[in-house]
Amino acid sequence: MSARRSGGSGRSSNRISSKSRRNTRRKFKLVVLGVPKGSLQATTLRLFELAGYNLSVGARSYYPAIDDPEIECMLIRAQEMARYVEQGVLDAGITGLDWIQETGAKVKELADLRAPWPNYRPVRWLLSVKEGSKLRRVEDLEGCRIATEAVGLTRKYLKQHKVRADVEFSWGATEVKPPVLADAIVDVSETGSSIRANNLKVLDTVLETSPRLIANPAAYRDAWKRRKLDRLLLMLQGAIAAAGRVGLMMNVRRSDLDAVLTLLPALASPTISALADDEWVALNTIVEEATVRELLPELVEKGATGLVEFPISKIMG
Repeated sequence: MSARRSGGSGRSSNRISSKSRRNTRRKFKLVVLGVPKGSLQATTLRLFELAGYNLSVGARSYYPAIDDPEIECMLIRAQEMARYVEQGVLDAGITGLDWIQETGAKVKELADLRAPWPNYRPVRWLLSVKEGSKLRRVEDLEGCRIATEAVGLTRKYLKQHKVRADVEFSWGATEVKPPVLADAIVDVSETGSSIRANNLKVLDTVLETSPRLIANPAAYRDAWKRRKLDRLLLMLQGAIAAAGRVGLMMNVRRSDLDAVLTLLPALASPTISALADDEWVALNTIVEEATVRELLPELVEKGATGLVEFPISKIMG
């Protein structure tokens, strides 16, 4: 009896929770945001953390919690995101350019969110065949069979090249299908390592894609939602701009300043401040983190002292 009561209570709780969400949307202004489930998920959560939002996903929940009462999140696969944003189920969401084009959804693209992080770097959909294949150009694919997850994208590409071919959906392991199960494939690749590992030859790049923040056009015309989304975007872009960069502070004699400045590949002009000792200045700048290992010894050689490297989470403006 207790098990049945518990089960019934759980279902009732779910219904109440869903009803509560709908009522909340009616009573208060909310932006309903799609968070991509799958390969983009972990990096997206990290991006929001760097942007100043506490976004967390429960083990079995499709409604991530966020510490902003004016945003409600839903966990949706990137492949479906653009369709739900177009329909207005979501006000906005993050998905790849590839899935926007694959679905043909009419959405407003707010920003390219490419960043130097896993799955947020640009990737390419590559048209490939087996090494040694007689297929050497796109035009050679006339009447051939092509396997891909991005069927719509591939058909649009072939139409642009006036090639008629049989495009079939691939459920996975696409790169192993040529030449037995398919004459060619269109598959996504970040580094090309899978292409090389499976002895494939690239004929062309069908599309370069990266994550995009998109919005429902009607939702974006709403002044309150537009302002909310613009402010969210500003914080996300600030976090992306800071990716891979660090701040440097140092003291420099005025007589050494020109020599030090020639070494600094600054994001913008360094900030130079006077010190109590008129012969010295304080210098504050932002540099690529990858350059610091070589840069710091050179700065010391040019006369910089009191060097401090510090992390930065956002660059605004």
